[in-house]
Amino acid sequence: MELTSVIDGTHNARDLGGIALDDGAVVASGVVFRSDALATLTPAGVQSLLDLRIGTVIDLRTDNERHRAPDILPSGGEARLVELSILGGAMDELVKQLLPSDDHAALDQAQIAALVEQIPTLDELYIAILQSSAPQFAQVARTVAESAGTERPGVLFHCTAGKDRTGIAAALLLTVAGADRDAIVADYELTQTNLAGAFADALTGLITQLGIPLVPRLETLATKSPGSAITAALDWIDANHGDVAGYLRSGGLTDAELDGVHRALRGTA
Repeated sequence: MELTSVIDGTHNARDLGGIALDDGAVVASGVVFRSDALATLTPAGVQSLLDLRIGTVIDLRTDNERHRAPDILPSGGEARLVELSILGGAMDELVKQLLPSDDHAALDQAQIAALVEQIPTLDELYIAILQSSAPQFAQVARTVAESAGTERPGVLFHCTAGKDRTGIAAALLLTVAGADRDAIVADYELTQTNLAGAFADALTGLITQLGIPLVPRLETLATKSPGSAITAALDWIDANHGDVAGYLRSGGLTDAELDGVHRALRGTA
């Protein structure tokens, strides 16, 4: 369910409730929410977190991203903040790591072309994120299970745009719940529509201000969400861990916790 118009100050927020599952059921509403960063929430947006009974906000951004744009949360402590840094998803940080020096203006066309060739595709980025972040994604799932049945059971997870790290987390949870691949891909692709316009321009501006032209590979990396990317991520999991449950077990999630996640997402916890 779309929530950008409800959580004022977000651009890519939604409740995963209502997504169809493989046995005819649907994901329970009010359990898991995905969003872009909460750094520009208005007072009305903060109130919406309370009204939606969101008791946990999981921030998947790096420390630098949080420092630049800290989340705005209810002042009474009704929503706890869990910081789970997942590296590799901050576009400007990724490009900075590839730059040969701080003297960005001195880059000639050949240097820029060489740098662009080093930039990963979305498929490559997602696989790299998965390879290094199983414990973090397992903790996201664990938090969903632990929050079920509490006074404020809603768990909202986000990165900066709510696209890459958030998109992977959503795909993992939806798979555990029993959603089919088409439904997972459809949810992932929705982000590209949500980010179109001014927000996408701001994201690409973080890159172009470094002196790098907005070549198609960079634009896709920053603002696009083609279904092929999340499909490649899930295919990699199947090939290397058997299934999503196996991947999350590799990050420390127990079978009992997996069952708790499954039941929480189905509203049977």
